[in-house]
Amino acid sequence: MKRIAVYCGASRGKNPIYETHAIMLAKWIASHRYGLVYGGGKIGLMGIVADTVLNNGGSVTGIIPQFLVDREIAHPRLDQLIVTEDMDVRKKKMMELSDCCIALPGGPGTLEEISEAVSWVRVGENDSPCIFYNVNGYYDLVAQFFDQMVSEGFLTQEDRAKVFFIDALDEIEKVISSYQPPVVRKYAK
Repeated sequence: MKRIAVYCGASRGKNPIYETHAIMLAKWIASHRYGLVYGGGKIGLMGIVADTVLNNGGSVTGIIPQFLVDREIAHPRLDQLIVTEDMDVRKKKMMELSDCCIALPGGPGTLEEISEAVSWVRVGENDSPCIFYNVNGYYDLVAQFFDQMVSEGFLTQEDRAKVFFIDALDEIEKVISSYQPPVVRKYAK
C-alpha cells in the first residue's frame, strides 16, 4: 500500500473551506486505498483528516513527539501511533514512511515540514513528490516565492517544476502516477 504524508494545521483555520477540503482529501486517500501518515494529533485539521480516513475504512499511522503526547493531543484510535523523542525524528520518520508529501493549509509548522520535504528531495534524501494543496489560493505567495528563487538563481527551473501547487484532487493522482524524482543536485566547486 502506498502511503501519503499529510502536513496540516493543529487548528481548523477561520474559513470553513479548509475543513471541507481536509475532509475531501481524507476521503480521497481512503477511496484510493492509500495509507495516511500524519502528525498523530486529534485536534484541528490533523484530527479531521485522521478521523475521516478512519471513518472511511482507511489506514492511519500517526507520528508524534513525546512532548505532544504529554500535552494529551495524541489521537486515541489510530492503527499505529509512533512516539518520537522530538520533532526532527518525527519529520524524518514521516518522510521515510510515505510515498508522497501533501501540505494542506496550516501554520509555520506545516510550512516548515513541507519545505523540509522539498529541500530533502533536492539533495537526494526524499524521493517523494511534494504537493502544496492550494485550497482557496492559500499557498499562492509560497508559489511566487519559489518562482523568485528561480529568477534570482537559487533554484533551477527543473527543480521548481518538481514542486507542485495543486487545487484539485484529480491533479494529485496525476502527479503521484507520473512523478520522476529530480536528479540529485551536484555542487560546483
